[in-house]
Amino acid sequence: MTKSKVFLTAEWRKLALAQYAVDEDILKKYLPPNTELDDWKGKYYVSLVGFMFVDVKLLGFNIPFHTNFEEVNLRFYVKYMDGTEWKRGVVFIKEIVPLPAITFVANTIYKENYQTLPMKHLWTTKDNQIKVDYLWNAKKWNSFSVTASSKAVDIPMGSEEEFITEHYWGYTKIGSNRTSEYGVEHPRWEVYPVMQYAIDVDFQANYGDDFAFLNGAEPDSVMLAEGSEINVMKGRRF
Repeated sequence: MTKSKVFLTAEWRKLALAQYAVDEDILKKYLPPNTELDDWKGKYYVSLVGFMFVDVKLLGFNIPFHTNFEEVNLRFYVKYMDGTEWKRGVVFIKEIVPLPAITFVANTIYKENYQTLPMKHLWTTKDNQIKVDYLWNAKKWNSFSVTASSKAVDIPMGSEEEFITEHYWGYTKIGSNRTSEYGVEHPRWEVYPVMQYAIDVDFQANYGDDFAFLNGAEPDSVMLAEGSEINVMKGRRF
């Protein structure tokens, strides 16, 4: 890592992830130019992801009142051939945060689709269990909760957990023939074995008609990752 190329540092903590198989034709309209859909054993996933940003620094500096905050996003998985190397990354349908300044910076610099909404979270540990709740108000309160064993374990090699968490690039469609790319650096994560979950989300209201069919659908898998310190690198366009 070259320090001068780091745009943002932070910790991502207690990442709740729910995966839903989606028809690839739905995702193709959101696909940035020059990228391809990335699949897990023939399934094209979108993931609902809730987590905490902790100790955020922009270009090495804390921003008052913008250090710790929730994020919930809906994302899918892509790959990009850079010369002879496949880069595996994610594309965000939408990212929800509680702070308008974060939305402004992300939408302006990275051309992402951020939205500012009231949010809250709750983490509790009791009887060798950990429970995380992420909530956001989009005309009504939506919630994503996961209960898991409080003992974290390594992510197995070649597992679905590895596929979901080991995408280290972000790609954004910024024009009919233009794509934005940025890197995210972090170590390999641990996960907490999930015991139960509850998802009360209006996907249509939050993410549009393309994802209305997810209302009431059961996810293919649910994960809870501890997370780590992360570096978001300065991006490029091609």
